[in-house]
Amino acid sequence: MADKLVLENVGKSFEGQPVLRDIDLAVGEHEVVCLIGSSGSGKSTLLKCVNLLIPIDEGAIWLDEQEITNPSVNPNIVREKMGIVFQAFNLFPHMNVLDNITLGPRKVHGLSAGDAEDRAKTLLEQFGLIEKMHDYPDRLSGGQQQRVAVIRALASEPELMLFDEITSALDPELVAEVLNVIRGLKQEGMTMLIATHEMGFARDVADRVCFLDGGLILEQGAPRDLFSNPTQPRTQQFLQRIVEAGRL
Repeated sequence: MADKLVLENVGKSFEGQPVLRDIDLAVGEHEVVCLIGSSGSGKSTLLKCVNLLIPIDEGAIWLDEQEITNPSVNPNIVREKMGIVFQAFNLFPHMNVLDNITLGPRKVHGLSAGDAEDRAKTLLEQFGLIEKMHDYPDRLSGGQQQRVAVIRALASEPELMLFDEITSALDPELVAEVLNVIRGLKQEGMTMLIATHEMGFARDVADRVCFLDGGLILEQGAPRDLFSNPTQPRTQQFLQRIVEAGRL
């Protein structure tokens, strides 16, 4: 399996406090890697560094064998290959669903309005939201808004998807419908890097799980190995608390 994304010795600090330390991670083509760990462990920062929303202080990040953290690289061109979805839906409230989805393909990728609409309608049909295309975000449930946010990212036909705790803002009954979208993307072969608190989902969907603690990838492995037989005491402690909370 060829590596789609590679992080080498990546470090990041804020006001002198290290948030990421010596991060080495490779994500293969069509691989799904889930990042788990307590809040503040560095998961979200790692995703934002990959998307070049936050500059790294040390190391390098490679996408398709191009060093995207090289200062000579245009981050906007790099981001055309990636989609990122946050826990906040970030939909434009003054635009209906169709306009939210077609804005990027038209403005960034230069698609005609007709082609952008055709692509958007195909995705809306696929994700069961075609009847909502003329609605505004405030008319949608949280789960529907998050699905639209995913569709908006997919409309630009990314090669890599980044998901940052995308179920955290949802009511529990709406979590399943969003996670099913991710399962569908896995079946289609999308390469994904996912920060999540949903341990059962990570166990079922990920090809590999990375446990972050204090800005370090403390342990990683296949879900069945990491969840059943973690080797690091800190990983064992974290997962024991998850089990006690009934979340695994």
